[in-house]
Amino acid sequence: MRKVVKFGGSSLASAEQFKKVGNIIRADESRRYVVPSAPGKRFSADTKVTDLLYKCYRAAEKGQSDFDSILSEIKGRYQDIINGLELSMSLEEEFQMIEENFRNHAGEEYAASRGEFLNGKIMAEYLGYEFVDAAKIIRFDGEGQFDMEMTNRLTREYLKNKENAVVPGFYGAMEDGTVKTFSRGGSDITGSIVAGALDVDLYENWTDVSGFLVTDPRIIDNPQVIDTITYRELRELSYMGATVLHEEAIFPVRKAGIPINIRNTNAPEDAGTMIVEDTCKKPAFTITGIAGKKGFCSLFIEKSLMNAEIGFGRKVLQVLEEQGISFEHIPSGIDTMTLFIHQDEFAEKEQQVIAGIHRAVNPDFMELETDLALVAVVGRGMRANRGTAARIFAALAHANVNVKMIDQGSSELNVIIGVRNEDFETAIKAIYDIFVETRI
Repeated sequence: MRKVVKFGGSSLASAEQFKKVGNIIRADESRRYVVPSAPGKRFSADTKVTDLLYKCYRAAEKGQSDFDSILSEIKGRYQDIINGLELSMSLEEEFQMIEENFRNHAGEEYAASRGEFLNGKIMAEYLGYEFVDAAKIIRFDGEGQFDMEMTNRLTREYLKNKENAVVPGFYGAMEDGTVKTFSRGGSDITGSIVAGALDVDLYENWTDVSGFLVTDPRIIDNPQVIDTITYRELRELSYMGATVLHEEAIFPVRKAGIPINIRNTNAPEDAGTMIVEDTCKKPAFTITGIAGKKGFCSLFIEKSLMNAEIGFGRKVLQVLEEQGISFEHIPSGIDTMTLFIHQDEFAEKEQQVIAGIHRAVNPDFMELETDLALVAVVGRGMRANRGTAARIFAALAHANVNVKMIDQGSSELNVIIGVRNEDFETAIKAIYDIFVETRI
């Protein structure tokens, strides 16, 4: 068996955390390829190394006097880890190169990537594994888009004869060698890419929680852990704000049919959550998870005989496209259509959009409503249970939450509910209570 194991920033924030990671890797010889993040926070008021690197680079770019002190702080973070692990290695040469490149304005993406690069060097030394720079195997094309085909070929080529290796997460390179990063949290993607390219048996993603939770622990105290979740369910929950795993990380492994196991570095005995293509395991509850986001607005459009007007929807959406605005949902009726849009994105161009829709479709009436939130109730178990929607809305009614929008896909995998921003937490608590706590 072969596994790719990825460790997040909180798992590698200090020498003490590094030792926990080392014990986990050494406990299972199948954990052969390691993808580390940059050091995260050691305590709540601490600063992540990636944020220090951004700050340091911007100081260099502007010629600010505090550049040297910030760089020294970053050096100190890594030296503390090296000393705590009792390693004899030095990163002085790497830091000299980083300082030179910062002063020569190598770019913010290069700066941000150095956190993972340096942590990868330490991890390889600590484990006795070979270090493979992600810039050699993770490839982006000339437009800055991830090149899966080239990446798979390079990854297989570089790692085929390596029994064990450390590949830093979060970054790769363009064809000319320019460092290119994924979005924040992108080390999850690197781990998935390496797992998919090597066709391993399992991708373990180690973080600071014991798996994927049914809902946000900031809203519900100690929510239940999901033992098994499908890629489709995870995609829905990740898109709606669940943040244990980067939402793009599922694609490389899903294509190869490789499961993901979310585990807790601080509680390695916990089984965590298995993320799979499909399963015959029945979920513990009717729903799998609840997630959501605040900060939406809705634009209600009414016009008589809208349903008979060919191209009506296309004309409305073309107005959004021309203004560079995306939409979330479009619930509609015979003579009505409502657009749910990110409010901050819409606010900058609201008058252009409203005027454009008037010109495009000549509506009878339009109304804008602001400060809305969307809540997604997701679960493969909903298809086999009657009355799921009724239970959701009964719970919301009992909690005095007014529902502004309902949208359910034909897959019956999720129900999206629109509520006021101020009702967001109340709505999630009510839904969690009826499906998980009381299970009525």
